[in-house]
Amino acid sequence: MAEPFVQIEELAKHFAVSISTIRAWVRQGHIPKTTYIKIGNTYRFNKTSVTEALTKSAQDVDETLIEEQLEFDFNPDQDV
Repeated sequence: MAEPFVQIEELAKHFAVSISTIRAWVRQGHIPKTTYIKIGNTYRFNKTSVTEALTKSAQDVDETLIEEQLEFDFNPDQDV
């Protein structure tokens, strides 16, 4: 059986953030369009899909930060 879509209030409670934060994440693309439906001004979210998308996004950010730090730390001209 498919997971039901939830209201924005329930999603905000799930992530312990404000409704405004969820709206900002939608605007900024952190919550992909494939994870919710919008009818008029009403959003309904697939909680599992949103969680997976945000988890993947956080992992991507962590990997990027690690790669940037490695590039910053590596200086082939510097004596060891």
